[in-house]
Amino acid sequence: MRDHLTLREFSGALGDIGTLVPILISLTIQGSASLTSSLFFGGLWNILTGFFYGIPMCVQPMKSIAAIALTNKFTPGELAGAGLGVSAIVFFLGVSRLLWLVTRFVPIPVVKGLQLGTCFQLCKKGISLIKTNASFWGASAIWSDNLWWACSSFLLVLFVYERRRVPVALLIFILGVVFALAQTGSHQQFGQVHPGAHFVHVVIPSSEEFRNGFLSAGLGQLPLTLLNSVVALAALSRDLFPGYDPSLTHITMSIGIMNLVGCLFGSMPFCHGSGGLAGQYFFGARTELSLYFLGTIKILVGLVFGESLLVILKWFPSSFLGVMLFMASIELGLVARNFTLHVHDERRRRHDFVVLLCTAASLVGFSHDGLGFVVGMVAGLVFWILRRYGPGDELPALVLLSSEGDEHPSLPTGSKFGTVHDNRLADGCTTGGSSLLGGKAQTVTC
Repeated sequence: MRDHLTLREFSGALGDIGTLVPILISLTIQGSASLTSSLFFGGLWNILTGFFYGIPMCVQPMKSIAAIALTNKFTPGELAGAGLGVSAIVFFLGVSRLLWLVTRFVPIPVVKGLQLGTCFQLCKKGISLIKTNASFWGASAIWSDNLWWACSSFLLVLFVYERRRVPVALLIFILGVVFALAQTGSHQQFGQVHPGAHFVHVVIPSSEEFRNGFLSAGLGQLPLTLLNSVVALAALSRDLFPGYDPSLTHITMSIGIMNLVGCLFGSMPFCHGSGGLAGQYFFGARTELSLYFLGTIKILVGLVFGESLLVILKWFPSSFLGVMLFMASIELGLVARNFTLHVHDERRRRHDFVVLLCTAASLVGFSHDGLGFVVGMVAGLVFWILRRYGPGDELPALVLLSSEGDEHPSLPTGSKFGTVHDNRLADGCTTGGSSLLGGKAQTVTC
């Protein structure tokens, strides 16, 4: 473990703050969640998650519940009701192993499509954060939060992309804290920060608050939690950490326990998620040490500063948060490259890719994981029926360019465009010559 005690691990711990900080600030300002409780329990779950899983399994807010809570101005009781209801159902599905029966029949392209769709959604959220103060100059430009800083941090992340030992997230975070402290001082707001002992308080939702919270926000969060926080997360864990096979039952139980306890003390609802894991991995996290570091910082800051910390947090540059969220999302999208197990079956690869695109596009278009999942499953079922009971595949026309010195990436080494190493030409295929962009082209029709 001592070998992993590096700045890279600490940097990776901050890979998900692009999601955490904006939601935490918004819910706290509105009065729906307690900043002290959210930091304390968020840190506690970070430490326990690292201990039980042994990988940087993230702890992140339930985004759908947070969005509805901000729109409808939830009371603390309604927010707790939404988190408690979702967690109780997820916990039951995990313990009863009913979720395993469902996921047993989920095709890989659907899971990868969910990850790709989530990637696009988080990228959009990152861009929205950058656009919060989208100015290069002028009266509206803020010296500590503008497009100059967004572009600079984006270029910095790209330049060190292949050098994962550079703790880029830690550098950006430290610079953001310095800017936030400077803005707090320039606005003479340090007097509103009160260090001391801050404690959590019990929040018991009434029956009406529980019903309103669960029906308004909980039901919409349920498919997102089951698909992104459980199914897609387990798949991503296997991709990023070969040989590691997380239990769906353990993941659902930990999500349930986190909120059945934390929401009763005013914490915002938490879950795991593939986007958060991808973000922490992208910025350097490889072991549970990153979670121990992050959890300890959250607990200490929450207990020492409590709600008054919001005075400083609201000045943290959204341009930095947006860039970190955007680049972390790209890491999640990269895992969609391995969308099929049938790499040598062109027909099956084409079917699986269509299923992936249908899933991702529907998720983004409807902004709903559940609908994306349903569309992907329907597409997968139709293609399964066609392969099993339909006619043989009819290959589409292929346009093969012939260009001196260029090699086709899908053909064997040494092959040129227009040279077909395939027996399908001997099975009744016809060819015809044509000219395309000044080069020789050959159309192969089967």
